[in-house]
Amino acid sequence: MITVIATIQLKAGCRADYLARLQALVPQVLHEPGCLKYQPLVDAECSIERLERNPDQVTLLENWSSTGALEDHLRAPHMSAYRRDVEAWVDKVSLRVLDTL
Repeated sequence: MITVIATIQLKAGCRADYLARLQALVPQVLHEPGCLKYQPLVDAECSIERLERNPDQVTLLENWSSTGALEDHLRAPHMSAYRRDVEAWVDKVSLRVLDTL
């Protein structure tokens, strides 16, 4: 199983628009072959000391059956449309692709 941690740093003030577009994408991704999990996450509000919160960041936690399924996902037409739609709101994206031991 492949795990992806995608961190999307948004431009200030764009989170609501971005999350609305992302929520429209989630059902499409969950129906892709090999998609086991596709879960958007935001920083929790809590009182843990020294916790660094970033209101302009969204994390996607993804599980895929294989790297092939992940590569197919990245080439899917709905992903191209999504990237085009959110381009103006996104400052930076970082990906970690992890394999189980």
